[in-house]
Amino acid sequence: MYIGLLVNITSRAWALPILAQLDAGISGRQAPLLAATGAGRTAFAQSMDHLITIGMVERNPGHGHPLRPEFRLTQMGISAAKLASEINRVSKEEDQDLLRRSWTLPVLASLHSPRHFVEIKRELSPITDRALSQSLKTMETRNWVCRQVDNLTRPPRSRYSAVSSGKIISEATASAVTFIE
Repeated sequence: MYIGLLVNITSRAWALPILAQLDAGISGRQAPLLAATGAGRTAFAQSMDHLITIGMVERNPGHGHPLRPEFRLTQMGISAAKLASEINRVSKEEDQDLLRRSWTLPVLASLHSPRHFVEIKRELSPITDRALSQSLKTMETRNWVCRQVDNLTRPPRSRYSAVSSGKIISEATASAVTFIE
């Protein structure tokens, strides 16, 4: 999977949990998925519409009621769901709120090896400086990212690396993500 697709999937908070639950065998109907993910109805509906739009999920033809459709993974969605399931498996329950943020997973995927701010930004081309900075600071306070300042260079440069839970998630994500499109 290309990094751009991961960025697109994670742009909706509940997209990855929905994919993980579908991979785990939860029924493709709204009620079981809502119960399994813990999402609100509006956020769930927006995430599901987004997954349909980008081709990860489709309505299961001949199943369900028009007002209560049944969904299934597409061929492309199966690989994304496996990644989502792997991330869900290696992460802790208290980490889920941070994983639902837009840039957390793409940034962690780019931190499969220590990187400078500019290198991360180059790999995640649509990210803004502010979004990257806030994402790194949030993960640093959670102890998912370690920032080391190299004072020997002028100007001093920060080098970021994934640690603890962030490293586990980074390794799981980076193995499935390709950075060159």
